[in-house]
Order: sequence, then structure tokens, then C-alpha cells
Amino acid sequence: MKFTLSWLKEHLDTTASVDEVVEAMTMAGLEVEHVEDPGRKLAAFTVAKIVEAVQHPNADKLRVCQVDTRDGRLEIVCGAPNARAGLTTIYAPIGAYVPGSGITLEARPVRGVVSNGMLCSAKELEVAEESDGIVELADSLPVGASAVEAFGLEAAIDFEVTPNRPDWLGVRGIARDLAAAGLGTLKPDPVRPVAGKFPNPVEIKVDGQACPVFAGRLIRGVKNGPSPAWLQRRLASVGLRPINALVDVTNLISYDDCRPLHVYDAAKLTGGFIEARLGREGETLEALDGETYEAGPEICVIADGSGAIGLGGVMGGESTKVLDETTDVFVEAAWFDPIRTAQAGRTLGITSDAQYRFARGVDPESPVHGIEQATQLILALCGGEPSEVRVAGRAPAPPAPFAFDRSYVKKLSGLDVPAARIDEILTKLGFAVSGDTVQPPSWRRDVEGKADLVEEVARIEGFDNLPALPLPEIARQPGGALTLRQRRMRDARRQMAARGYAEAVTWSFMRREWAELFGGGQPELVLTNPIASDLSTMRPTALGNLIEAAAKNARRGFADAALFEVGPNFRGDQPGDQWTAVTALLAPHAPKHWAKGGGDALFDLKADLMALLDEMGAPPLQVVQGQNAGWWHPGRSARLQLGPKVVVAEFGELHPRILKALDADGPMLAFEVSLDALPEPKRKGVKTKAALELSPLMPLSRDFAFLVAADTPAGDLVRPIAGADKALIEAVRVFDVYAGAGVPEGMKSIAVEVVVQPREKTLTDAEIEALSGRIVAAAEKATGAKLRG
Repeated sequence: MKFTLSWLKEHLDTTASVDEVVEAMTMAGLEVEHVEDPGRKLAAFTVAKIVEAVQHPNADKLRVCQVDTRDGRLEIVCGAPNARAGLTTIYAPIGAYVPGSGITLEARPVRGVVSNGMLCSAKELEVAEESDGIVELADSLPVGASAVEAFGLEAAIDFEVTPNRPDWLGVRGIARDLAAAGLGTLKPDPVRPVAGKFPNPVEIKVDGQACPVFAGRLIRGVKNGPSPAWLQRRLASVGLRPINALVDVTNLISYDDCRPLHVYDAAKLTGGFIEARLGREGETLEALDGETYEAGPEICVIADGSGAIGLGGVMGGESTKVLDETTDVFVEAAWFDPIRTAQAGRTLGITSDAQYRFARGVDPESPVHGIEQATQLILALCGGEPSEVRVAGRAPAPPAPFAFDRSYVKKLSGLDVPAARIDEILTKLGFAVSGDTVQPPSWRRDVEGKADLVEEVARIEGFDNLPALPLPEIARQPGGALTLRQRRMRDARRQMAARGYAEAVTWSFMRREWAELFGGGQPELVLTNPIASDLSTMRPTALGNLIEAAAKNARRGFADAALFEVGPNFRGDQPGDQWTAVTALLAPHAPKHWAKGGGDALFDLKADLMALLDEMGAPPLQVVQGQNAGWWHPGRSARLQLGPKVVVAEFGELHPRILKALDADGPMLAFEVSLDALPEPKRKGVKTKAALELSPLMPLSRDFAFLVAADTPAGDLVRPIAGADKALIEAVRVFDVYAGAGVPEGMKSIAVEVVVQPREKTLTDAEIEALSGRIVAAAEKATGAKLRG
């Protein structure tokens, strides 16, 4: 919304400058975006008079002018065809920046003659889009007068209007708020009823849905044509293009009082009536923008005997537009439903000034006031004789009054405002105050209760007056503010990110056929109103969404994915059916290379899982194979559990059948940890860590290959080996698992590396052999393993 200071002063009696107005608007809650001040841009440009203009000695199209300027008489070379003696124009001195041409003037010869400045065109000053020569001004202007004064330019304030304040889309609404803020006094409303000279011959009809109230008046005998200079300047100052007097009047009122109007050439109306109704199937309209629109049953149209002649609240039609030859005009002022008008604008792709205002909700009691205001201006500019005003329908009920305790201002905002001052603010803003009851004005349908009134008082009194008090100190909760689950979610994110996984934030929904693959999709988990057809069901697990994300990355050339998500999953629609999980997915698709990759990614995934559980303080867990859900690969997956009924995590390779159903290329590996299944760790006393002990002796390693039963987990072999001599054995690592030729049927070979760290002295061969014997004995005792010969 734009307006100028002079326009504001039509409604507000004030001596404030532009800067003071901007400051007051900001403090009253009106967010100023930009102030366009031509006085700053054209400060260097002044009025000058050409005393003499002679032909340039070296150029046919140039003239050498003697010009009286504020800097004295100067010789200036000019190429404009209208440069002549006696012309009053605009002069730019050396060093001035010319905005329309983007150059800074320098004193330099032009075909051998030095030009000591420049005579400017309107286009070069950016006060007109086109110009045929230098500016021609009235001879009465004195030499040295500013260009801003010569053109009648002034600063324009542009500010953002919030959707709940359509009254700010009129200059009078802005003036009302500034008057309440103490910047001046709101002038009385200048609009007075104009008596009709004859009955309105045009019947008006409304359907009561898209248009509850419609007012109109016929004015005959008008003389249309260009608007007077003051009206053209006022419209141009806010970026509107003057058209003709009748149309310019409606545009002026739309910006002046947020009252959109429309004028029809009465001679082009047929049927003797005009009505506001919903469109009909197949009905079209050629609008004023030259486009043809389909006005279906959801669009409000203005119609006569010939059909649709306008889009209600949006734009008029080409068939009834007023021209310079128009002599009889029908003036319309209506109130259109904001929701329907907003939807019409979106459907048709139109955002006109009228649609922008009606969609936010103009004053429903303003149609007759707008007709009277338009009548005054039309009679003053175009003459004519008005009919009586005719009104059809009824305006929506005004906002309901409600009780207001003035002490609530202090309670809610902290401002200590006297009751008389509260009443003064509300009254100046248009509220009717009667005792302890407040009636909002018809243009403030956003005010619904006492909290809204407190906000009005606070913003007018000044947000800078709000008391600055420290918040009350709150005692720190024992154990921190986060719950155990929240801490675990935080720790899980940090641990997974530290191990190279990227966090994904996916929907809590998925398509139903996918949910059924993961044990979900129950009828109670299907959404009644999903945001998309492929997000119709609450997810039983985040695995489906992570698989989809990894597949999308692969299709875009990023196949090697490592993703995780911490979030809710759903078993049912009861409160206890929601559970929180840490879900991770690996898609190990390294680029093709002649050298083979490293070890099995499944063990990398398991290492990440065990590191995560250790970070969250998980107790020792049982590893069980062959009991995972159906979406896991049966031979390459396992679960971690506290017992048969408490499953903490499942991990392994995802079943190829699942990946195929989700259109994803395998292999993909994953794990899912239930945070709700992890017991709270036991509190441990704070102990001082032992001093770091580093051995000066080099470690050594020995490899062992054991034959064990094919169903023996590798972990069952690692644990007893590590316990064979805790003082010397630093680490035990599995580096190969083999089954095939050379290995008896039903058996497998597990190869481990044992890292030995001497502490006090270098081990002798005999001591190493003795340690090896203890390792073999421990493995045989725990799992029946035999050293592979």
C-alpha cells in the first residue's frame, strides 16, 4: 500500500514530516517497507531558462545554448529538437548523477565546444516513461527552483498491510490510526449525501451468497475525459496509470477509503436490471484486461439481460466499460464474500486492486458511503444529474459487542494506562465504548475479545513503553530439563552424525501398500483427509521412507547413501501404540573399480549399531538370529533383545522382495532401535578415571582360524577369547568367515586376529605359545571350536 504525505493530510490535520510519519507508523504496528523520496534523487536538478540557442558550428543536430542557472549563465550543448531561446527547463550541473541515463556529468567538449552541464528530459529524470525532448516548464517558475517543486513531486510511503487490517488499504484508515497515536487530528468525513433528482431506473438484484449487499446509482449527462492534473498526479504518486475521469474517480476512492467501486456505461446495459449472482456452466466474460475468463458456478459475476458483464469483486467487463463518449454512467458499490473472492482470484489467476481488498474484507457498511463519495467527485469533475441510490440485499451483521475490564490492560501487557486514556484510544480507533461494553466498528471484524483490545491499546500507547522486567527465576529441575527419551534422541542424533550418517526428516505417513509390507496399514491408521494420495497411512516404521529417499538419491547418481531418522512410528491409533525409534539405512553402492572393496558392510552396520547402544547406556543384549520380521533377509539379519518379549533392535540386510516392491536397487542394510524398549540405565557413582597407562612395548598380533558349528554367532567366539588373558589381550577382531571346500558340512571357519599388548617386558616365544594355548582352550570350552589345521 502506497500513499503520499499530502494525501495523508487530506484526512489528518498534522505538521509531521515524512520521517515523523514513518516513525509513528512503525511504533503503531504499521510495517513500513520503503520510502520513495524523489527529493533525494533529484536534489541536484533545478529550474533554468535558455537565453540564447544557436546552431553548433560542427554538428547539424546540436545547439549551443546560453542558459541562466542557479550557478550563473552557462554555455551548454544540447541535442534536443525543442531547445530554443525563452524555454524554461531543468538543468543538471557538472558532477550530477542522471538517474535515467546512469551517467555522472563531466565538463568535456562536445564536437569542440565544452558543455558546462546538461538540459534534461523527463525520461532522464525518471518522471516520465517517454519524452521527445528536454522538459518544458511554465515560465512563471523562477530560476534555481528545485525540480521536485517544478514537477510537484513528493515522497511516497510504501508499507506492508497485514491480512487482518483491510482498513489500512485506505489512506483514511491510516490517518485514523495515526491520529489515535497522537500524530495529529482526524479530520471530519467530507462525504455528504447527494440528493437524487429522479428514481433509479436500473433494478438491482443479489443472490445473497456471493454478494449480500449491492448499491447503485445512475448519473446521466456526464462529460467524460482526462482527469484534472491534481487527480492524475495523485494516482501516479502511488503507481496507478490515469485512464479517464470516471475510472480515475473509482481508483482514487479505492485507495482513499478502501472502497472499491465500478462504473458501467449505462447505455450498454440491457434488460433494465443489473444483478450479482453465481456464474453458470459455460459462461464466459471478456474482462478489461483483454483476457476471456470462464465464470463457473463458484465465481460471482455481475450480469444484465445479456449475461455476465463483470467478475464480482475482481474486474469489470469489456462490453460495458466507460469511454470518453460515455454520457450516462451506472455507479456500483457492493460487498463481496472475502473467501469466494479470494478463491476466484486464485482460480482465474487475477490479482486486481479490487480483488486484493475484497479478499481481505472491506467495510460491509460502506457501499452507500462509497456511492455518495463517488457521486460528489463525478459531479465536480464531469457534471451530470444523479438518480436516487438503490440498495439490494443486507450487509452482514456488525461485530458483536463484549464486556471489557480496563484492568486487563495492566494484567496482560504490564502497561499502567489510565482508564480515561484507554477509552480515548479505543474511541479514536472507531470503537464505541459504553460503560464496560465495547462495540467494534464495522471495519474491524478481526477484534473478537478483550485480548484484541489490549493489543490495540498497547500498540497505540507504544510498544517501547512496555515495562522491561526480567523473567522470574525457575528452579532447575533435578537431572536436567530433558526426559530420558529426549536425551537419548539427542544423543542418538549426535552419535549417528559422528559416524557419517546424514539425518533425514521424512513424513510420518506413507502409502498404504507400503505400510502393509512392514506390518502396518490397518484401517484405523488410514487418514481421513491425507495431504497427498501417496501419504495416506500412518507409518509403522521409517524404513520405507528411508528406502525411498535412498532410491531417489541413487536415481540422481548418488547411490552410496547412509541415512538415519529419529522419530515416531505407529502400531495402532491408541496412545500407547506410538513408539520412538532410531532408524538407520546403508546403501553400499561404491563406484565400480578394478580393485575390490573392503569388508562386509553388514559388520560396519553392526559396529555402528553397537556404538549407538553403548552411547545410550544399553545393558548387555542377547543376539538372536532367525526371528526377525518378514522385511529382513532371513540369513543376514538378527535381533538384539533383553528377553523373548523385549526386542530392543533389529538389524541386517533388507529382503530383496521389499526393495523390489519399493522400486529400489539392493543391497540395502538397516537397523531399527526402539528407544522405548531400552531400560533406564542404573545410576553410577562418579569415579575418578584411572591414570592413562601406555605401554612402551610394541604390540603383536596372532591369527587363529577356528571350526565351529554353522549356527554359532561370531560374538560367542570373540568373548571367551578376549577373556583368556585380560591383562595381555588388547583386542579381538573377526576378519573372515568361510564355509565351503575344505570345511566339513554343517561347520564354518571363523578367522580372528588377537592383538597382544605386553606391559612389563617383551614376551618370549614360550610365553606367546602358552598364551595361544589358553586362547584355543577358552574357545573350545565356550563353543566347542577346534583350531583349523
